[in-house]
Amino acid sequence: MTTKVTVISVENVKPSSPTPHHLRTHKLSFLDQLHPTIFSFVSLCYLKDDSSGQAKAAEALNKLKESLSKALTPFYPLAGRIQDDQLSIDCNDEGLYFSEARVNCNLSDFLREPDLDLLNHFYPCHPAKIQPYAGIHPVMIQVNVFDCSGIVLGFCLSHKILDGISTSAFLKGWAACAQGCFESVSPTFDATSLFPPSDKLPMGSITLLGRSMVRTGNCITRRFIFNAPAVAALKNKAAISSGVRHPSRIEVVSALIWKFAMSVAESIAGSRRPSILSHAVDLRRRMVPPLPEFSIGNLLWIPYTKCSAEEDTELHSLVLKLRETFTGIDADFVKKLQSGEGVEITCENVKEMAELYSKGPVDYYGFTSWSKFGIYDTDFGWGKPNWVGSHKISGPVFMNLIHIMETNEDDGIEAWITLDGTEMAMLLEDQEFLSFASVDPSPLL
Repeated sequence: MTTKVTVISVENVKPSSPTPHHLRTHKLSFLDQLHPTIFSFVSLCYLKDDSSGQAKAAEALNKLKESLSKALTPFYPLAGRIQDDQLSIDCNDEGLYFSEARVNCNLSDFLREPDLDLLNHFYPCHPAKIQPYAGIHPVMIQVNVFDCSGIVLGFCLSHKILDGISTSAFLKGWAACAQGCFESVSPTFDATSLFPPSDKLPMGSITLLGRSMVRTGNCITRRFIFNAPAVAALKNKAAISSGVRHPSRIEVVSALIWKFAMSVAESIAGSRRPSILSHAVDLRRRMVPPLPEFSIGNLLWIPYTKCSAEEDTELHSLVLKLRETFTGIDADFVKKLQSGEGVEITCENVKEMAELYSKGPVDYYGFTSWSKFGIYDTDFGWGKPNWVGSHKISGPVFMNLIHIMETNEDDGIEAWITLDGTEMAMLLEDQEFLSFASVDPSPLL
Protein backbone atom coordinates (compact mmCIF):
# COMPACT_ATOMS: atom_id res chain seq x y z
CA MET A 1 0.00 0.00 0.00
CA THR A 2 1.29 3.43 -0.95
CA THR A 3 1.55 5.80 1.97
CA LYS A 4 -0.29 9.05 1.35
CA VAL A 5 -0.50 12.32 3.24
CA THR A 6 -3.93 13.86 2.68
CA VAL A 7 -4.64 17.40 3.87
CA ILE A 8 -8.24 17.50 5.11
CA SER A 9 -8.51 21.04 6.50
CA VAL A 10 -6.77 24.42 6.46
CA GLU A 11 -7.54 27.34 8.73
CA ASN A 12 -6.00 30.37 10.42
CA VAL A 13 -5.64 30.08 14.20
CA LYS A 14 -5.93 33.55 15.71
CA PRO A 15 -4.66 34.89 19.05
CA SER A 16 -7.11 34.43 21.91
CA SER A 17 -6.78 38.15 22.72
CA PRO A 18 -6.32 41.00 20.22
CA THR A 19 -2.89 42.57 19.83
CA PRO A 20 -2.76 46.13 21.26
CA HIS A 21 -2.69 48.85 18.61
CA HIS A 22 0.75 50.13 19.68
CA LEU A 23 2.21 46.68 18.89
CA ARG A 24 0.61 46.48 15.44
CA THR A 25 3.91 46.91 13.53
CA HIS A 26 6.90 44.75 14.43
CA LYS A 27 10.03 46.06 12.74
CA LEU A 28 12.75 43.56 11.93
CA SER A 29 16.24 44.04 13.33
CA PHE A 30 19.57 44.51 11.59
CA LEU A 31 20.29 40.83 12.17
CA ASP A 32 16.90 39.84 10.71
CA GLN A 33 17.67 41.92 7.62
CA LEU A 34 20.74 39.83 6.87
CA HIS A 35 18.61 36.70 6.37
CA PRO A 36 16.97 36.14 3.00
CA THR A 37 13.45 34.79 2.79
CA ILE A 38 14.40 31.22 3.59
CA PHE A 39 12.61 28.72 5.78
CA SER A 40 13.52 26.32 8.54
CA PHE A 41 11.75 22.98 8.75
CA VAL A 42 11.37 20.92 11.88
CA SER A 43 9.09 18.01 12.71
CA LEU A 44 8.14 16.60 16.11
CA CYS A 45 7.02 12.97 16.16
CA TYR A 46 4.83 11.63 18.98
CA LEU A 47 4.03 7.93 19.19
CA LYS A 48 0.68 7.22 20.79
CA ASP A 49 -0.94 4.01 21.99
CA ASP A 50 -2.93 2.27 19.21
CA SER A 51 -5.76 1.68 21.69
CA SER A 52 -6.34 5.41 22.11
CA GLY A 53 -8.04 5.57 18.70
CA GLN A 54 -8.96 8.47 16.45
CA ALA A 55 -11.25 9.96 19.09
CA LYS A 56 -8.23 10.64 21.28
CA ALA A 57 -6.42 12.07 18.26
CA ALA A 58 -9.31 14.47 17.66
CA GLU A 59 -9.17 15.48 21.33
CA ALA A 60 -5.43 16.12 21.01
CA LEU A 61 -6.00 18.21 17.88
CA ASN A 62 -8.56 20.42 19.63
CA LYS A 63 -6.17 20.84 22.54
CA LEU A 64 -3.41 21.89 20.15
CA LYS A 65 -5.58 24.53 18.47
CA GLU A 66 -6.95 25.96 21.71
CA SER A 67 -3.53 26.21 23.34
CA LEU A 68 -1.99 27.62 20.15
CA SER A 69 -4.57 30.41 20.17
CA LYS A 70 -3.55 31.26 23.75
CA ALA A 71 0.16 31.07 22.92
CA LEU A 72 -0.26 33.46 19.99
CA THR A 73 -1.33 36.26 22.34
CA PRO A 74 2.23 36.74 23.71
CA PHE A 75 3.78 35.51 20.42
CA TYR A 76 1.59 37.95 18.46
CA PRO A 77 3.92 38.62 15.44
CA LEU A 78 3.62 34.95 14.46
CA ALA A 79 -0.08 35.48 13.72
CA GLY A 80 0.67 38.48 11.48
CA ARG A 81 1.90 38.90 7.92
CA ILE A 82 5.39 39.72 6.63
CA GLN A 83 5.28 42.93 4.63
CA ASP A 84 6.38 43.15 1.00
CA ASP A 85 9.44 45.20 1.92
CA GLN A 86 10.64 42.33 4.17
CA LEU A 87 11.42 44.90 6.88
CA SER A 88 8.43 44.50 9.16
CA ILE A 89 5.53 42.30 10.20
CA ASP A 90 1.96 43.59 10.27
CA CYS A 91 0.69 42.12 13.56
CA ASN A 92 -2.90 42.13 12.33
CA ASP A 93 -4.08 38.95 14.10
CA GLU A 94 -5.09 37.37 10.77
CA GLY A 95 -3.90 34.11 12.24
CA LEU A 96 -1.27 31.44 11.95
CA TYR A 97 -1.58 28.99 9.03
CA PHE A 98 -2.74 25.65 10.46
CA SER A 99 -3.54 22.54 8.45
CA GLU A 100 -4.59 19.03 9.43
CA ALA A 101 -3.59 15.93 7.45
CA ARG A 102 -4.19 12.19 7.64
CA VAL A 103 -1.43 9.64 7.00
CA ASN A 104 -2.54 6.09 6.12
CA CYS A 105 0.09 4.19 8.07
CA ASN A 106 1.30 3.74 11.63
CA LEU A 107 3.87 6.21 12.89
CA SER A 108 5.96 3.39 14.35
CA ASP A 109 6.29 1.91 10.86
CA PHE A 110 7.54 5.23 9.52
CA LEU A 111 10.02 5.66 12.35
CA ARG A 112 11.52 2.20 11.88
CA GLU A 113 12.99 3.39 8.59
CA PRO A 114 12.23 7.10 7.99
CA ASP A 115 11.51 7.93 4.36
CA LEU A 116 12.80 11.49 3.96
CA ASP A 117 10.78 12.03 0.78
CA LEU A 118 7.64 11.18 2.75
CA LEU A 119 8.80 13.32 5.66
CA ASN A 120 8.85 16.37 3.39
CA HIS A 121 5.08 15.92 2.88
CA PHE A 122 4.53 16.36 6.63
CA TYR A 123 5.25 20.08 6.25
CA PRO A 124 2.62 22.68 5.32
CA CYS A 125 4.84 23.87 2.47
CA HIS A 126 6.94 21.26 0.72
CA PRO A 127 10.67 22.11 1.05
CA ALA A 128 11.27 21.46 -2.66
CA LYS A 129 8.49 23.77 -3.84
CA ILE A 130 7.78 26.60 -1.41
CA GLN A 131 4.35 28.07 -2.10
CA PRO A 132 4.26 31.83 -2.79
CA TYR A 133 1.92 32.45 0.14
CA ALA A 134 4.49 30.98 2.53
CA GLY A 135 6.54 34.15 2.14
CA ILE A 136 4.01 36.19 4.08
CA HIS A 137 3.52 33.75 6.98
CA PRO A 138 6.03 33.87 9.85
CA VAL A 139 5.01 30.33 10.86
CA MET A 140 3.00 27.55 9.21
CA ILE A 141 1.99 24.31 10.96
CA GLN A 142 0.68 20.98 9.71
CA VAL A 143 -0.64 18.38 12.17
CA ASN A 144 -0.30 14.92 10.68
CA VAL A 145 -2.48 12.25 12.33
CA PHE A 146 -1.56 8.61 11.64
CA ASP A 147 -3.79 5.52 11.65
CA CYS A 148 -2.43 4.61 15.08
CA SER A 149 -3.36 8.11 16.36
CA GLY A 150 0.31 9.04 16.43
CA ILE A 151 1.02 12.68 15.59
CA VAL A 152 3.74 14.50 13.68
CA LEU A 153 3.83 18.29 13.95
CA GLY A 154 5.44 19.81 10.87
CA PHE A 155 6.65 23.42 11.02
CA CYS A 156 7.63 25.79 8.23
CA LEU A 157 9.32 28.78 9.90
CA SER A 158 10.42 32.03 8.31
CA HIS A 159 14.03 32.97 9.04
CA LYS A 160 12.93 36.60 8.85
CA ILE A 161 11.95 36.44 12.52
CA LEU A 162 12.82 33.03 13.98
CA ASP A 163 16.18 31.40 14.56
CA GLY A 164 16.58 28.00 16.22
CA ILE A 165 16.35 29.25 19.80
CA SER A 166 13.33 31.42 18.94
CA THR A 167 11.67 28.33 17.47
CA SER A 168 12.40 26.37 20.63
CA ALA A 169 11.01 29.22 22.75
CA PHE A 170 7.78 29.24 20.73
CA LEU A 171 7.42 25.46 21.06
CA LYS A 172 8.03 25.63 24.82
CA GLY A 173 5.53 28.46 25.16
CA TRP A 174 2.87 26.63 23.17
CA ALA A 175 3.43 23.42 25.16
CA ALA A 176 3.22 25.35 28.44
CA CYS A 177 -0.15 26.77 27.37
CA ALA A 178 -1.33 23.26 26.49
CA GLN A 179 -0.48 22.18 30.04
CA GLY A 180 -2.26 25.17 31.59
CA CYS A 181 0.88 27.15 32.46
CA PHE A 182 -0.01 30.24 30.44
CA GLU A 183 1.50 32.62 33.01
CA SER A 184 4.98 31.12 32.47
CA VAL A 185 5.05 32.22 28.81
CA SER A 186 6.68 35.63 28.44
CA PRO A 187 8.60 36.15 25.18
CA THR A 188 10.35 39.43 24.42
CA PHE A 189 10.71 41.11 21.03
CA ASP A 190 13.59 43.48 21.76
CA ALA A 191 15.87 42.53 18.85
CA THR A 192 15.04 45.70 16.92
CA SER A 193 15.99 47.99 19.81
CA LEU A 194 19.13 45.97 20.52
CA PHE A 195 20.20 45.78 16.86
CA PRO A 196 18.50 48.68 15.00
CA PRO A 197 17.81 48.09 11.29
CA SER A 198 19.93 49.81 8.66
CA ASP A 199 19.34 50.98 5.11
CA LYS A 200 23.07 50.84 4.31
CA LEU A 201 23.51 47.07 4.09
CA PRO A 202 25.02 45.87 0.76
CA MET A 203 22.09 43.56 0.07
CA GLY A 204 22.90 43.32 -3.64
CA SER A 205 26.44 42.16 -2.92
CA ILE A 206 25.21 39.74 -0.25
CA THR A 207 22.78 38.21 -2.76
CA LEU A 208 25.50 37.84 -5.42
CA LEU A 209 27.84 36.26 -2.90
CA GLY A 210 25.12 33.84 -1.83
CA ARG A 211 24.63 32.78 -5.46
CA SER A 212 28.34 31.99 -5.76
CA MET A 213 27.91 29.44 -2.95
CA VAL A 214 25.16 27.62 -4.82
CA ARG A 215 25.97 24.41 -6.68
CA THR A 216 24.23 22.67 -9.55
CA GLY A 217 23.76 18.92 -9.86
CA ASN A 218 21.93 16.22 -7.96
CA CYS A 219 22.23 16.52 -4.20
CA ILE A 220 21.63 13.91 -1.53
CA THR A 221 20.55 14.41 2.09
CA ARG A 222 21.43 11.71 4.62
CA ARG A 223 21.21 11.44 8.41
CA PHE A 224 24.30 10.59 10.43
CA ILE A 225 24.13 9.81 14.15
CA PHE A 226 27.16 10.37 16.36
CA ASN A 227 26.32 8.62 19.63
CA ALA A 228 27.67 9.68 23.02
CA PRO A 229 30.72 7.32 22.99
CA ALA A 230 31.68 8.48 19.48
CA VAL A 231 31.41 12.14 20.47
CA ALA A 232 33.46 11.49 23.61
CA ALA A 233 36.16 9.77 21.52
CA LEU A 234 36.30 12.71 19.12
CA LYS A 235 36.56 15.21 21.96
CA ASN A 236 39.38 13.26 23.54
CA LYS A 237 41.23 12.92 20.24
CA ALA A 238 40.93 16.63 19.48
CA ALA A 239 41.91 17.76 22.97
CA ILE A 240 45.08 15.67 23.08
CA SER A 241 46.36 16.84 19.69
CA SER A 242 45.22 20.47 19.52
CA GLY A 243 45.56 21.68 23.06
CA VAL A 244 41.99 23.02 22.91
CA ARG A 245 40.55 22.75 26.40
CA HIS A 246 37.24 20.94 26.60
CA PRO A 247 36.31 20.96 22.89
CA SER A 248 32.56 20.97 22.49
CA ARG A 249 30.39 18.40 20.75
CA ILE A 250 29.62 20.91 18.02
CA GLU A 251 33.30 21.74 17.45
CA VAL A 252 34.47 18.15 17.07
CA VAL A 253 31.54 16.88 14.99
CA SER A 254 31.62 19.94 12.71
CA ALA A 255 35.40 19.59 12.27
CA LEU A 256 35.07 15.89 11.46
CA ILE A 257 32.37 16.46 8.84
CA TRP A 258 34.37 19.33 7.32
CA LYS A 259 37.52 17.22 7.20
CA PHE A 260 35.91 14.37 5.28
CA ALA A 261 33.82 16.66 3.06
CA MET A 262 37.04 18.35 1.94
CA SER A 263 38.63 14.96 1.40
CA VAL A 264 35.95 13.67 -0.97
CA ALA A 265 35.84 17.02 -2.81
CA GLU A 266 39.60 16.77 -3.34
CA SER A 267 39.32 13.21 -4.64
CA ILE A 268 36.77 14.25 -7.25
CA ALA A 269 38.45 17.52 -8.28
CA GLY A 270 41.90 15.99 -8.35
CA SER A 271 43.40 18.69 -6.17
CA ARG A 272 42.73 20.60 -2.95
CA ARG A 273 40.76 23.82 -3.18
CA PRO A 274 40.25 26.55 -0.59
CA SER A 275 37.36 25.73 1.73
CA ILE A 276 35.03 27.90 3.76
CA LEU A 277 32.87 26.80 6.66
CA SER A 278 30.18 29.09 8.05
CA HIS A 279 28.56 28.30 11.38
CA ALA A 280 25.67 30.10 13.07
CA VAL A 281 26.56 31.36 16.56
CA ASP A 282 23.95 32.37 19.14
CA LEU A 283 24.51 35.88 20.53
CA ARG A 284 22.12 35.68 23.50
CA ARG A 285 24.60 33.78 25.67
CA ARG A 286 27.53 35.94 24.62
CA MET A 287 26.01 39.28 25.63
CA VAL A 288 26.58 40.93 29.00
CA PRO A 289 24.21 40.33 30.66
CA PRO A 290 23.00 37.32 28.63
CA LEU A 291 19.56 37.60 27.05
CA PRO A 292 16.84 35.20 28.21
CA GLU A 293 16.02 32.22 25.99
CA PHE A 294 12.59 33.68 25.22
CA SER A 295 14.22 36.59 23.33
CA ILE A 296 12.72 36.28 19.86
CA GLY A 297 14.46 37.12 16.59
CA ASN A 298 17.56 36.17 14.63
CA LEU A 299 19.89 36.85 17.52
CA LEU A 300 22.79 35.11 15.87
CA TRP A 301 25.87 35.82 13.77
CA ILE A 302 27.28 33.64 11.01
CA PRO A 303 31.09 33.85 11.03
CA TYR A 304 33.16 31.88 8.57
CA THR A 305 36.34 29.85 8.93
CA LYS A 306 38.82 29.46 6.05
CA CYS A 307 41.09 26.57 5.22
CA SER A 308 43.50 27.16 2.33
CA ALA A 309 44.56 24.46 -0.08
CA GLU A 310 47.91 24.23 1.72
CA GLU A 311 46.74 24.03 5.34
CA ASP A 312 46.52 20.96 7.54
CA THR A 313 43.11 19.29 7.58
CA GLU A 314 43.61 16.94 10.52
CA LEU A 315 40.82 16.93 13.08
CA HIS A 316 42.74 18.78 15.77
CA SER A 317 43.77 21.58 13.37
CA LEU A 318 40.20 22.15 12.22
CA VAL A 319 38.89 22.09 15.80
CA LEU A 320 41.46 24.75 16.68
CA LYS A 321 40.32 26.87 13.72
CA LEU A 322 36.69 26.60 14.78
CA ARG A 323 37.52 27.43 18.40
CA GLU A 324 39.32 30.61 17.27
CA THR A 325 36.32 31.59 15.16
CA PHE A 326 33.78 30.96 17.91
CA THR A 327 35.77 32.74 20.64
CA GLY A 328 35.97 35.79 18.39
CA ILE A 329 32.21 36.20 18.73
CA ASP A 330 32.31 37.57 22.26
CA ALA A 331 30.68 40.34 24.27
CA ASP A 332 32.95 43.00 22.72
CA PHE A 333 32.05 41.84 19.22
CA VAL A 334 28.33 42.02 20.05
CA LYS A 335 28.81 45.57 21.37
CA LYS A 336 30.32 46.53 18.01
CA LEU A 337 27.27 45.15 16.24
CA GLN A 338 25.00 47.12 18.55
CA SER A 339 26.98 50.34 18.25
CA GLY A 340 26.41 50.60 14.51
CA GLU A 341 29.58 48.88 13.33
CA GLY A 342 27.56 45.91 12.10
CA VAL A 343 27.22 47.38 8.61
CA GLU A 344 30.97 47.97 8.36
CA ILE A 345 31.73 44.45 9.60
CA THR A 346 29.23 42.98 7.14
CA CYS A 347 30.70 44.94 4.22
CA GLU A 348 34.22 43.84 5.12
CA ASN A 349 33.15 40.18 5.38
CA VAL A 350 31.43 40.35 2.00
CA LYS A 351 34.51 41.97 0.45
CA GLU A 352 36.86 39.30 1.85
CA MET A 353 34.64 36.46 0.69
CA ALA A 354 34.20 37.98 -2.78
CA GLU A 355 37.97 38.34 -3.16
CA LEU A 356 38.49 34.70 -2.19
CA TYR A 357 35.91 33.50 -4.71
CA SER A 358 37.40 35.70 -7.43
CA LYS A 359 40.67 33.72 -7.28
CA GLY A 360 39.14 30.41 -8.35
CA PRO A 361 36.85 27.59 -7.19
CA VAL A 362 36.05 27.50 -3.47
CA ASP A 363 34.20 24.79 -1.57
CA TYR A 364 31.58 26.18 0.81
CA TYR A 365 29.92 24.33 3.69
CA GLY A 366 27.13 25.93 5.70
CA PHE A 367 26.57 24.63 9.24
CA THR A 368 23.80 25.39 11.67
CA SER A 369 23.22 23.78 15.06
CA TRP A 370 20.00 23.23 16.98
CA SER A 371 21.73 21.24 19.69
CA LYS A 372 20.97 21.86 23.38
CA PHE A 373 17.90 23.94 22.50
CA GLY A 374 15.58 21.67 24.46
CA ILE A 375 13.25 20.85 21.59
CA TYR A 376 13.01 17.27 22.86
CA ASP A 377 11.37 18.70 25.99
CA THR A 378 8.30 19.86 24.03
CA ASP A 379 5.46 18.12 25.89
CA PHE A 380 1.85 19.02 25.08
CA GLY A 381 0.53 16.63 27.73
CA TRP A 382 1.15 13.28 26.06
CA GLY A 383 4.90 13.01 26.56
CA LYS A 384 8.03 14.23 24.83
CA PRO A 385 8.68 13.67 21.12
CA ASN A 386 10.19 10.35 20.12
CA TRP A 387 12.06 12.05 17.29
CA VAL A 388 12.80 15.57 16.09
CA GLY A 389 13.50 15.70 12.36
CA SER A 390 14.67 18.18 9.77
CA HIS A 391 14.04 17.87 6.02
CA LYS A 392 15.43 16.53 2.78
CA ILE A 393 16.94 19.01 0.33
CA SER A 394 16.36 18.14 -3.31
CA GLY A 395 16.63 19.71 -6.73
CA PRO A 396 19.26 20.67 -9.31
CA VAL A 397 20.34 23.75 -7.34
CA PHE A 398 21.57 23.38 -3.77
CA MET A 399 24.22 24.27 -1.21
CA ASN A 400 26.46 22.05 0.89
CA LEU A 401 24.49 22.25 4.13
CA ILE A 402 24.81 20.51 7.48
CA HIS A 403 22.01 20.82 10.04
CA ILE A 404 23.11 19.56 13.45
CA MET A 405 20.33 18.41 15.77
CA GLU A 406 20.28 17.03 19.27
CA THR A 407 19.13 13.46 19.84
CA ASN A 408 16.90 11.95 22.50
CA GLU A 409 20.06 10.33 23.82
CA ASP A 410 22.17 12.50 26.10
CA ASP A 411 25.21 14.01 24.37
CA GLY A 412 24.41 12.48 20.98
CA ILE A 413 24.42 14.42 17.70
CA GLU A 414 22.23 13.93 14.63
CA ALA A 415 23.68 15.60 11.52
CA TRP A 416 21.59 16.06 8.39
CA ILE A 417 24.18 16.41 5.63
CA THR A 418 23.42 17.55 2.08
CA LEU A 419 26.16 17.10 -0.53
CA ASP A 420 26.52 16.43 -4.22
CA GLY A 421 25.43 12.86 -4.93
CA THR A 422 28.88 11.66 -5.99
CA GLU A 423 30.52 13.20 -2.93
CA MET A 424 27.89 11.68 -0.64
CA ALA A 425 28.46 8.25 -2.17
CA MET A 426 32.17 8.52 -1.38
CA LEU A 427 31.46 9.70 2.17
CA LEU A 428 29.22 6.68 2.69
CA GLU A 429 32.11 4.41 1.74
CA ASP A 430 34.69 6.02 4.01
CA GLN A 431 35.23 3.55 6.82
CA GLU A 432 37.15 6.02 9.00
CA PHE A 433 34.24 8.45 8.93
CA LEU A 434 31.72 5.66 9.51
CA SER A 435 33.69 4.47 12.55
CA PHE A 436 32.22 7.52 14.32
CA ALA A 437 28.77 7.71 12.69
CA SER A 438 25.85 5.46 11.85
CA VAL A 439 23.81 6.17 8.72
CA ASP A 440 20.03 6.65 8.75
CA PRO A 441 19.35 4.59 11.90
CA SER A 442 15.83 4.21 13.20
CA PRO A 443 14.93 6.82 15.86
CA LEU A 444 13.32 3.96 17.77
CA LEU A 445 16.62 2.19 18.44
